[in-house]
Amino acid sequence: MQPATVKIISPKKLIEVALPLDKINEACAKEKMPGIGAHPRGLHQWWARRPLAAARAVIFAQLVHDPEDLWRHQNPGVEPNPQVKGHWSKARTRLFDMIEKLVLWENTTNETLLKQAREVILESWRHTCELNKDHPESKTLFNPAELPGLHDPFAGGGAIPLEAQRLGLKAFASDLNPVAVMINKAMIEIPPRFSGQQAINPKAIAPTESRWGGASGLAEDVRCYGEWMRLEAQKRIGQYYPKVKITKEMAEKRPDLNALVGQELTVIAWLWARTVKSPNPAFARIHVPLVSTFILSSKAGKEAFVEPVIEGDSYRFEVRIGKPPPEAKAGTKLARGANFKCLLSGIAIEDSYIYQQGKGGQFNRKLLSIVADGPKGRLYLSPSSEHEVLAAKIPDVWKPTLTMPNNPRWFSPPAYGMLTYGDLFTPRQLLALTTFSDLVIEARELIRQDAIKAGLKDDGIGLSAGGSGALAYAEAVSVYLGFSVDRSADFNNTCTRWVADNQKVMNVFDSQSIAMTWDYPEANTLADVVGGFATATKYISKCLRTISTRLPGKSFAATAQNENVIPNSIVSTDPPYFDNIGYADLSDFFYVWLRRSLRSIYPDLFATIAVPKDEELIATPYRHQNSKQKAEQFFLNGMTEAMKNLAEQSHPAYPITIYYAFKQSKTKMAETSNTGWETFLDAVLQAGLQVCGTWPVRSEQKHRRIGSNTNALASSIVLVCRKRDFEAKTISRRQFIRKLNETLPVALAEMTRNDEGEYSPVAPVDLSQAIIGPGMAIFSEVEAVLEADGSKMSVKSALQLINRFLAEADFDTITHFCLHWLEQMQFGEGSFGEADVLARAKGTSVEALQSEGVLSASAGKVRLYIWQEINPEIETSTSAWFVLHAMIQALNASGDSGAARILARFSYSAEILRQLSYRLYTVLERKGFAEQARVYNEIITGWDGIDNLAQTMPSAKYAQQSLQVAKKK
Repeated sequence: MQPATVKIISPKKLIEVALPLDKINEACAKEKMPGIGAHPRGLHQWWARRPLAAARAVIFAQLVHDPEDLWRHQNPGVEPNPQVKGHWSKARTRLFDMIEKLVLWENTTNETLLKQAREVILESWRHTCELNKDHPESKTLFNPAELPGLHDPFAGGGAIPLEAQRLGLKAFASDLNPVAVMINKAMIEIPPRFSGQQAINPKAIAPTESRWGGASGLAEDVRCYGEWMRLEAQKRIGQYYPKVKITKEMAEKRPDLNALVGQELTVIAWLWARTVKSPNPAFARIHVPLVSTFILSSKAGKEAFVEPVIEGDSYRFEVRIGKPPPEAKAGTKLARGANFKCLLSGIAIEDSYIYQQGKGGQFNRKLLSIVADGPKGRLYLSPSSEHEVLAAKIPDVWKPTLTMPNNPRWFSPPAYGMLTYGDLFTPRQLLALTTFSDLVIEARELIRQDAIKAGLKDDGIGLSAGGSGALAYAEAVSVYLGFSVDRSADFNNTCTRWVADNQKVMNVFDSQSIAMTWDYPEANTLADVVGGFATATKYISKCLRTISTRLPGKSFAATAQNENVIPNSIVSTDPPYFDNIGYADLSDFFYVWLRRSLRSIYPDLFATIAVPKDEELIATPYRHQNSKQKAEQFFLNGMTEAMKNLAEQSHPAYPITIYYAFKQSKTKMAETSNTGWETFLDAVLQAGLQVCGTWPVRSEQKHRRIGSNTNALASSIVLVCRKRDFEAKTISRRQFIRKLNETLPVALAEMTRNDEGEYSPVAPVDLSQAIIGPGMAIFSEVEAVLEADGSKMSVKSALQLINRFLAEADFDTITHFCLHWLEQMQFGEGSFGEADVLARAKGTSVEALQSEGVLSASAGKVRLYIWQEINPEIETSTSAWFVLHAMIQALNASGDSGAARILARFSYSAEILRQLSYRLYTVLERKGFAEQARVYNEIITGWDGIDNLAQTMPSAKYAQQSLQVAKKK
């Protein structure tokens, strides 16, 4: 590393100044939507993987210079003229335009655009090398012919290394978790090694000059040998996956089956319900079903449901076609969780009883329905006794014996007696998965022989030794076939769900946990359906074709605290989020199958029985004597060491980018503060890093099962960091607050304005995250901020001071009251006494608020007016609250011109009104009042037009008082 006293000349990168954030977030949202097709993430399940669009944009902006700061470094002491400033604006516009194109999903493999982006990155690197040509270590650090590689020390799902590779960098991915290491090998290490390799299977179409470009040959062999495995499995275990024959007896009750009598249909899935002994003594010998819903299909025109038929002290299920009765929706479920009713007696089956039955091994199962592949789509049939009997006669095979953790937050099955990963599968599912695991090993030798016949060198050197001959190629294809077994396991276990609206199996990991299910599908893994093995290999083959293969990459196992293999690398990383996700625990579900299939290829990687956990940097109390304090301290210590290490290993000319994702419920109205976030920031600062900026990236879908009513990861912050100046001093609390008051108004104005080619406005909901950047830049650029007693200010206290600025801003007393009342009561009623106390605290009175026309007060109740109730005829007003709502009313009645007339008439500060709009949007959106928040977003969107109109009105008394915003230097 360079001597501490030698300064590196490093112009600010674009990510330290400006980003087209709205376009990036738009692309991230689109990429996360279903139906996007084959995607690199489809190679293997991972939890909380960042969108490729975000990773691509962040890396690009991390590598290219901001035009203004580059010019200032190239022309020290020269005062820029207007022409030079115009050049900066145009150059930044071009960079914005390139990012906006790069993040589009359809441009992911647009080689023309990617080549242009690589050239821009190289040009910035050459500028850096030129500026540092006199540095004593220039030959090592600043070789213009060799761009530094990018290293992600928490590689996880591999989005960051993959996009670094796509942008022309050598990519290095390390992780403690062997499943993550394997994913990254499959994304950045294996495909480049066999780039351009034609398919070697005997059925492959003869190659043309362009047919086998990139990883297409490898992908085709994955598909082909996956089909070979399916056919082999059919020979070995096909008798346990029978077809269903349509009989006359079946058609007597189902006229829709008449045309199919005598036909044998392929089964798509068997739908089962868990059962327990009835708690009613009269039916104690009968197992009754635990069914969350009797709805099979809710698709319009194709509705189907199960009807239980009770016959004395027994019951059976029959499938009905048509709209179901209301009671079918809830099945036998009474309430959330393990609360059901006895189908025979109607008495409640309490959760404690179900826990007892599960732990005692008393769970059984009952066939609800058979889903068959009919000539016009899904066909739902009543249960068949033959199929039910056959399912009970599956031979015993190997099953995973690894115990699941006793952590109900992420794993609920152990509470019901399902203690091992093997307990998650039916005997038939275990039979299929073990058969396919064995076939991965058998296929490897077949592929090797075919590769030798196709001309690959028979050198006996495997993948782990860096081989590229027949053995290494056979092992490479085997990796993706092993991934296909994992994908099959994800869709073939008893914690999956049957989704009635799109009529298919939903995998267990549609959330970041293994949740207990009561009724579940058992897919036909030999059929070409969701959950089928061939379906998995075909999908993985398609995903493999989207991988970049230009440059070599390297994935290896290492802890972020100790890894020192890649010095002077560009660092971008997505570390664990405190205690949000138990990556290692969840990974064991896949590890047990990968280890069975791939251990002979990577013996060191799969040497342990389970995924290593002791060093995993998450703050989960169950690993620390159930102590939250010990878990938090473990996370802080480990993350601090990791941050110190990556700071030491990173290239001094580049900032470091670090992602941090929030739980939605912990990101409050005007406050971004929770234990995990504070602890994480503390670790970053203790590592000697300075936060130069924060960018809120909307990287998660809003409407996922885990996101509907739980703490789903809703948004990420990307921190931009550099090493703190070794000469940094301390400042007092008073000095810190003064600097915040000087800096944050300017920063806030920059964040919320929309100057084409200069800045992209931050969404109102993200302001509280974005404002952390300039606030923490002040806090982290000094060695410490000292409190009055001489102690160091905590990160928590600093965040509170930063958040307070956004919460209070520069509003009048009337508006302050309305804001705080809104946060407490929204637009509902509160008592006069409460309003009176709050009004006095804010320096006003309820009477003054009534006179201002912002609320009603009668019969001891107080309520804020909604915008439709504001009286626009009031001639004078001193409150931003009234003027803004009068503008909104006029906007909805007369458009921009109406709102502009109100703004001109009251001569109120346009900037303060706009900030109030952002504030109100933030409050209401985060409280879940999306419809009420919408009007504030609408006026924000059209603000510039309204502002300009107000200034041009002939009769206006308009006097703009907008803040004078200084451009970032």
